[in-house]
Amino acid sequence: MKFFAYMNEMYEVIKERDPAIKSKWEVLLYPCFWAIYRYRKAHRLYEKGHFLRARRISQRAARKTGIEIHPGAVIGKGLFIDHGHGVVIGETSVIGDNVTIYQGVTLGGTGKETGKRHPTVEDNVMISAGAKVLGSFTIGENSKIGAGSVVLKEVPPNSTVVGVPGHVVKRDNVRLPRMDLDQVHFPDPVQVEIVQLRDEVAKLRSELEEAKKQLQESEA
Repeated sequence: MKFFAYMNEMYEVIKERDPAIKSKWEVLLYPCFWAIYRYRKAHRLYEKGHFLRARRISQRAARKTGIEIHPGAVIGKGLFIDHGHGVVIGETSVIGDNVTIYQGVTLGGTGKETGKRHPTVEDNVMISAGAKVLGSFTIGENSKIGAGSVVLKEVPPNSTVVGVPGHVVKRDNVRLPRMDLDQVHFPDPVQVEIVQLRDEVAKLRSELEEAKKQLQESEA
């Protein structure tokens, strides 16, 4: 892709998702602009078998932008990496169209796999800051991964995942589990379990007190 065509495309992508941008020329100040531009060049070389040249380009881009994209990764249109420092995208990662990734995200492997080792991220997925997605499974389209989550297994389409390890807490716009503790629109499964345990403890205490009372009355 010609440089100015790429610049126009990235401006539209960034303008749609980042209200901070004020002019087309500001795209040149976004680390993701250069990281993805260099990735496209490196990926073409990688596909032709020029692995060393491809890696040299990707490593230079990583040093300058803080975004490390392996040239073997397959990335669709409209990727936006906001801020970007600390983002790592592994060799066998596959990313669909219109995906948004925030700083500190890792699309990595578990260290135990060969072949396809990294995640597949389908269209329109958002991965929030600091999330780690580790393994060769799929994040379904239109899903959201909460900040700091560690995702280790398949995520169905249209889902919201939070926690360590990651739990699906919302699917097809229905929150799971049905007890809804909305923590700024991201239900917290740990908090849900704490509330459930607290209720169970209170119930057991009540039953224990009732049993003690009955025992005292029978002994009287």
